[in-house]
Amino acid sequence: MKLRVFNILKNTKVEGPGIRYCIWTQGCSRHCKGCQAVHTWSHSGGKLYDVKEIIEDIKKQKEIEGVTFLGGEPFEQAEACGVIAKEVKKNGLSVLCFTGGLLEDLSLDTKNKMLLENTDLLIDGAFEIDKVDYSRPWCGSSNQRYHFLTDRYNEEIFTKYKNKVEVNISKSGVVFMNGMGNFEDIMRKIDLIKIKN
Repeated sequence: MKLRVFNILKNTKVEGPGIRYCIWTQGCSRHCKGCQAVHTWSHSGGKLYDVKEIIEDIKKQKEIEGVTFLGGEPFEQAEACGVIAKEVKKNGLSVLCFTGGLLEDLSLDTKNKMLLENTDLLIDGAFEIDKVDYSRPWCGSSNQRYHFLTDRYNEEIFTKYKNKVEVNISKSGVVFMNGMGNFEDIMRKIDLIKIKN
């Protein structure tokens, strides 16, 4: 089974509780106005990975607390993400999943069952530019909701974690920012220029 991926960050502190292995899925049909991840929309971009390859790589990581799925839209590849999530949970790691959909709707589709059953924290709801709100961890707009699907996490996250941004620079000089915040404002403050492909 394959998963189309925009990016994998093996060690991040800004995409959920603790240190996490983060998988940005490639492909999203929602196209929310003001989305910070428009580069993940195309269903033909990114790179195809065998899910076994990703699972083995996750097992090699020593410091991580869990895995985060975001995108793109993870539920557009729910079966592949579900297989990874199930294996992650078997190894004692947590799973956080972001979606532009709503839990009530996702629960109606059987292809989402494995991913939902193996997710500890689901953050749902489309990004709404007229409801921008960075006051809660990992959310960009006030309509987005937290669903604690297991007892692994609870409301303590609201006082324990704040939104942060990481800046990663590859060996070839490519800058990749992740986390939650006003990326355009951050880029202006550090005098970065956005290059469109």
